[in-house]
Amino acid sequence: MEESSRHWIEQDHAHCWHPFTRQQEWCATPEDTLVITKGEGPWLWDSEGRRYLDGNSSIWTNIHGHAHPAITRAIQNQAAQLSHSSFLGATHPGAAELAEKLCSYFPDNTLQRVFYSDNGSTAVECALKMALQYRQQTGQKQRVHFAAFNAAYHGDTLGAASTGSVTRFRERLRDNGYRVNHVGDLKQLEELESHTLAAVIIEPLIQGVNEMRPWPKGMLAQLRDWCNRKGVQLILDEVMTGFGRTGTMFACQQEEVIPDYLCLAKGLSGGTVPIAATLTTKKIYDAFLGDADHAFYYGHSYTANPLGCAAAMANLQVFEEEKTLEQLPAKIDHLKHALGHLEKEHTHIHEIRQSGLIAGIELRQTGANPFPPEKRIGEAVCRAARKYELLTRPILDTIVLMPPLCCGPEELDHAISAISGAISDVL
Repeated sequence: MEESSRHWIEQDHAHCWHPFTRQQEWCATPEDTLVITKGEGPWLWDSEGRRYLDGNSSIWTNIHGHAHPAITRAIQNQAAQLSHSSFLGATHPGAAELAEKLCSYFPDNTLQRVFYSDNGSTAVECALKMALQYRQQTGQKQRVHFAAFNAAYHGDTLGAASTGSVTRFRERLRDNGYRVNHVGDLKQLEELESHTLAAVIIEPLIQGVNEMRPWPKGMLAQLRDWCNRKGVQLILDEVMTGFGRTGTMFACQQEEVIPDYLCLAKGLSGGTVPIAATLTTKKIYDAFLGDADHAFYYGHSYTANPLGCAAAMANLQVFEEEKTLEQLPAKIDHLKHALGHLEKEHTHIHEIRQSGLIAGIELRQTGANPFPPEKRIGEAVCRAARKYELLTRPILDTIVLMPPLCCGPEELDHAISAISGAISDVL
């Protein structure tokens, strides 16, 4: 290990606290600690000069690859002019232009307003608070509950976490946050007392933290119809699914669904700098007009940060200039066939689930029984994949593959080959 690597690792182990990490184990295994120092296209390099394919897009954020020249240039140009300015009582060109651009992806007179924040959790938090305050200001104070789906994950701020139902993330805070009814499907949703519901929230087409599980085709359109009939607002959490991941710019477009709130983050900046947005309708916006009591008292110091807005605009321009969406069908089909071959090679692959360029490869024991949790097979396979130049993370024993959209057939084959080799090594 190079001296510089050792020094950075020692500093990290002495002072840093990582998310979703067993810190005692992390600090006890310096030999396993990766120090990422460079990114270019779909590849990352560590401090020892080793190269890895970014198999989960740096936690589902990167779109066009690292250090994309157009996005990098936009950030640099913006930093040279204005790095930040308060969005309270002022605006700036980037925020105005980005808001117009985001709304342009939807039909006229639908999603017309954009509220900026910092990340996926705050984008969802914003939608939840808007939904409750909207009900209060339109004479519907009985609508104080939310509905969400089993095994959902919508973020880690208190309100967003209360809509999730992954035990590990919310058990200690179960008695706090919003009042949420969790259901398994539309049939169970029908059984709820809908007159007390302010809104229902869902990740469209596929649940992420639930080991990458797609929804049945047509389910989203049916949910929109149910919301219309019951007067319940629909919140779509497209923090993961937005910006081409499922094959269209937004997942909801595949079933021609327009939500009341659309939550965006992660890929909004192309995976460069933090920025998030919550889109909503004129009808909802109008309920917040009037005196001071009607204003939406929510926001962050870096709301509509000019660097984030510049990166987001450049990201969307790259989609157009490089025809990113037009190239996705062939890539998605290539990945589908490669995953099919992988499944045939390994008896320990229980199921492969795919939506666009999102894939979950679930591993189980022979006979389809899950591995004992303490074996942490998914983690072992992902560690083994490093030897084959692939970085990704599991969700339990499901290996997640969500590469940047810039990956071509060669990179996709590399990822599949690495996962195959890692499964063979571990199992």
